[in-house]
Amino acid sequence: MAFRPGSADNFNAVARSIVFQQLAGRAALAIYNRFASLFDGLPSPAGVLAAPEEALRGAGLSAAKTAALKDLALKATDGTVPFHELDALDDEEIITRLTAVRGVGRWTAEMFLIFQLHRPDVWPVDDLGVRKGYGIAKRLERMPTPRELSALGEPFRPYRSAAAWYCWRCNDTVLPE
Repeated sequence: MAFRPGSADNFNAVARSIVFQQLAGRAALAIYNRFASLFDGLPSPAGVLAAPEEALRGAGLSAAKTAALKDLALKATDGTVPFHELDALDDEEIITRLTAVRGVGRWTAEMFLIFQLHRPDVWPVDDLGVRKGYGIAKRLERMPTPRELSALGEPFRPYRSAAAWYCWRCNDTVLPE
């Protein structure tokens, strides 16, 4: 299993996720690069808080994403999301803290756990690709609901992140009849 390497730091991994939400890859990357260039390539919580809203908007960020990035920076500085201490927290605590940030939902927090922190036992039951891939792998007539998938993931404990990765890959594979 080969996950992509994580970002330079945890704050920027979440900031990048916020910028990329609901945008096509190239457009999101261009906006993120303009955003990062405002901070010599590596935004910091203090830098984002100090940045004028007009500068962030000028990089191509929407008002909602600007507000989300400012909230992320605030939550990083006030200790709500202790980015430098995440290794000491369990997965659910990290999800709780990240979802306190405007614009960050459970799915984004779970992707952060898998791809940035490389946590081995994350089972993103709301992810359409995981649900669909599980159905393909098990040759189900329909993909499982999130509730059904929650129980179906138990046999993969404590390596559900790897199982999720295989489910995603099943979407790219044509199985013989």
